[in-house]
Amino acid sequence: MIELIDICKVFRNKDVETKALSNINLSVADGEFVSIMGPSGCGKTSLLNIIGLIDLPSSGKYLLDGQLVSEVSERNRTDIRKNNFAFVFQSFNLIDDLTAWENIELPLVYQKVPQAERARRVDQVMERFNLKHRSNYFPNELSGGQQQSVAVARAVIAKPRIILADEPTGNLDSTHGEDIIQQLIQLNEGGTTIIMVTHSMMMAQRTQRIIYLFDGHVVTESYSKVNANL
Repeated sequence: MIELIDICKVFRNKDVETKALSNINLSVADGEFVSIMGPSGCGKTSLLNIIGLIDLPSSGKYLLDGQLVSEVSERNRTDIRKNNFAFVFQSFNLIDDLTAWENIELPLVYQKVPQAERARRVDQVMERFNLKHRSNYFPNELSGGQQQSVAVARAVIAKPRIILADEPTGNLDSTHGEDIIQQLIQLNEGGTTIIMVTHSMMMAQRTQRIIYLFDGHVVTESYSKVNANL
C-alpha cells in the first residue's frame, strides 16, 4: 500500500541546511497498525507529513497503491489526501466556536454530503465513541479525553483508508490515553490502516510494528507481541 524508497527531506534557509530524513526505506501494508518512535527532532513528524502528502520529500520516491505520488501536482495531492487520509493531532485541532457535533460533521460538509445523511452518520459515530451526551458541548466544555475522542470521530466520519496520528495520547492522562488507543485498535480491527507517532513505549507496544527513528534514519524495526499473537 505505502512504499517509501530512499526518501530524504532537507529544510533550507539562507544560512542553515537541516536534514530531517535520510534515505528512508519503509513499507506499510494495507490494514497494518504501525507506530513510529524516536527522540524529539528525529524526523517523526516530517515522515508523517510526507506520508500524508502534506509535504513533499526533497528526493526519493513515494508510492501509494503503486502510484508514484511524490511527484504529482498540488491539486492531485490534495485529491489523493482527501480520498485516503485522515489526521489526528496531539493538540486536538478542534474549532472552538463549533459544538462537538458540528466539529465531527465538518468533513462531510466539505464533501457536500446531503444534510440528512450527515446527521445520520454523525449520530452514528457519536454513539460509537460514547459522545452523544456531549453533542452540544463546545470544545472548552469538554475534558482532554473527550476532545481527543471528538477529534478521532471527526477523522473517521469520512471513512478514510488510512489514519495518521501524531502523538494522539500525548496530552492525555493514562486513563484517557487508554480510551484513545482502544478506539484506534477497534478502527484497525475494522480494516483501517493506522500510522501513529508516539513517545510512549506502552502505547507503541499496542500496535503491530514499531519503527525507530534516530537523526532522520530508520535504525530498527520490531514486531510487537500484539503482532506475534495474531
